[in-house]
Amino acid sequence: MGRADARRAQQRGARRASKRGGIRGLFTWRKMLGAFFGLCLLVMGACVALYLYVDIPKANALAERQSNVYQYSDGTLLTRTGDGVNRQNVDLSEVPVDVQHTFVAAENKTFYQDKGVDLKGTTRGILNTLMGKGKQGGSTITQQYVKNYYLSQEPTVSRKLQELVISLKIDQKMEKKDILAGYINTAFYGRGASGIQAAAQAYYGVDAKDLNVAQGAYLASLLQAPSQYDWATATPTGRKLVRERWDYTLDNMVEMRWLDKAKRDTLKFPVPMKPRPAPGMEGQAGYLVEAANKELDKQGITAEVRQAGGWTFTLNIDRKRQKALEKAVDERLESKLDRKNNKVDATVQAGATSLDPKTGAVVALYGGVDYVKHYTSNATRQDYQPASTFKPLVFASALENGSKTQNGDLIGVNTRYDGTSKRPVVGSSTPFAPQNEDDVSYGDVTVQTAMNKSINSVFAQMVVDVGPAEVKKTALALGVPDKNFPERPAITLGTMNASTWDMAGVYATLDNHGKKVTPFIVKSAKHSSRVYEPVEGIGEQVISRKSADTTTSVLRGVVDEGSGREANTTAYDAAGKTGTAEENKAALFAGYTPELTTVVALFGENPQGGAQVSLTGTANAGRANGGGFPAQIWAGYTLAALNGGSSARFDLEDVEQGQSTVRHTPSSPPSAPESPEQTPVQEPTRPEQTPSRSAEPPPVQTPPEVPPSQSPETPTSQTPGLPGDGQDPGGPGDNGNDFAGNNPPVR
Repeated sequence: MGRADARRAQQRGARRASKRGGIRGLFTWRKMLGAFFGLCLLVMGACVALYLYVDIPKANALAERQSNVYQYSDGTLLTRTGDGVNRQNVDLSEVPVDVQHTFVAAENKTFYQDKGVDLKGTTRGILNTLMGKGKQGGSTITQQYVKNYYLSQEPTVSRKLQELVISLKIDQKMEKKDILAGYINTAFYGRGASGIQAAAQAYYGVDAKDLNVAQGAYLASLLQAPSQYDWATATPTGRKLVRERWDYTLDNMVEMRWLDKAKRDTLKFPVPMKPRPAPGMEGQAGYLVEAANKELDKQGITAEVRQAGGWTFTLNIDRKRQKALEKAVDERLESKLDRKNNKVDATVQAGATSLDPKTGAVVALYGGVDYVKHYTSNATRQDYQPASTFKPLVFASALENGSKTQNGDLIGVNTRYDGTSKRPVVGSSTPFAPQNEDDVSYGDVTVQTAMNKSINSVFAQMVVDVGPAEVKKTALALGVPDKNFPERPAITLGTMNASTWDMAGVYATLDNHGKKVTPFIVKSAKHSSRVYEPVEGIGEQVISRKSADTTTSVLRGVVDEGSGREANTTAYDAAGKTGTAEENKAALFAGYTPELTTVVALFGENPQGGAQVSLTGTANAGRANGGGFPAQIWAGYTLAALNGGSSARFDLEDVEQGQSTVRHTPSSPPSAPESPEQTPVQEPTRPEQTPSRSAEPPPVQTPPEVPPSQSPETPTSQTPGLPGDGQDPGGPGDNGNDFAGNNPPVR
């Protein structure tokens, strides 16, 4: 290499070294360390400034908290709750030591050693608040006491920072026993109880001094989620979670050597007593408040927030319609029951939900005889089956999916099916052969007749033609909850669980031409420090207008000439469907007019244990069904709610008539002509006309116990004048185990 080449190589090396030195010069370890210490000093300075700036504020005036006001839609008073605060402070010495330890074990095991704050938990809470994840845990007992006693429940960064600083100062000024006493005396336990004395009374009916360690562990466990963990109202998941937290608390006590392991092993979960409704919650008021509170919980106005008071909640409940619904139940049902001397009558529970299909606003609700006497709301409970009120959803799904029969006919109003009782479904991997009511078989019938008579065999086959998964998809979209909802042919009989509230939303969506309706009861919520975002009652189009309107067209026939005739009148245009659950444990009528959607239900409930029992024999009227008392209540209420009637008519477009292949199968020999059905009917008889009451075509076979003069869908034990709804009194179950224990199919 020559001198020139060597010089150039040397220059290139120098340039590379210069570049490396420039970059490295910016990130030397001395500069990085200096920046780190500078940042630390800056943070420390900010913390010192914050510590000096934030003072311990005056305590919240808990005893001066305002009540909450619940009012009807017109602003008139429904009730007040929380006058003052249900709280009585007790000295820590009055609380058994092992009960004191349950709170420390559940919430903050290091309470007696820490400095009052959990920096890691607080930082996590601040970050989660900034990311919009809402309420966060991780605070020490001292921090929670500060939040309850000095600050608010608002999940904001500024409140978290204040909580941190004040907790540090409180820990320096107060003894641990005083902080613990302040915490258990100000915490909210649910059931309107603030403080351990009120909680002991609300859950166990004893004073705080008489609590045992098992009860204390439950109360301590409640604090994580008072509404979710209240045993009386908790879901199965809520009960599971609170049991786990109860175990966690006691196990921590053993670990901390506050509880002997042998004693721990003998402790049993202390199921609390049923709640005692507060004054002003009698009659329907308690049910209305409860429904509103459940909705508020979902909107972020939780029980902890409400207990601070000062809220005015205006409900969508129309005072006139509410009174009309109560009157309809009293006149059409309660006046006919003998609850004292008739064992069946004593089990009858009624529930109803009524809403405006154009907005989703719940305008009336019936939860039971009296909130003080029957705590569970029959309007919102989800432990019973909707039964045959589900059949219209099967038809709606067939329309929505453009489904065809096994013969290739497009399903519509006049499509024909084989109505033979116990007819095995065709095309399903799950065997199913449901029995029709009274085991009556029909020849080839149209979908209209099948809906009118609620023929099980027809809609079981229709589920298979559409596909159980598709039927479920449509049902969920319309608003049926996914509770006990397998994808099998037996779903045609409404074997899932749904409340009158749920089904009112479903039928309102049909009423609203397929545009989703979500029931909501809170119209507005006003507070000086909080903005409320109400539920959006109207959503997107979940099924086409054609599918919804065709379903409505068929359901008009059920009211005009089918099992829902008790709801028929020339005073309004109506559509609806009856339903009777397995073993006659529930009976429903779901109906609607262009202006109002209402679902009424009866439930058989053992007064002692709450178990489901049969309604057969209600008011000595034989087998109960949706076409009886529920339809009568619906009709009485609807007439009053519409001020004696309405000229509004369903605006139905593009009704799908379907295709029909007349066929004769070995299981269904030719029957006498179906006079009303041989000529396709474009629409059922309109209410403004005199409804046709002509007899239905004779069935192919008639059980001996059904007199020839009696309509096939009317049970022999039914009181004359009360049409049945096709409820199946017995018969084989689904071989695919859709009915555990071979219980009879439902209607």
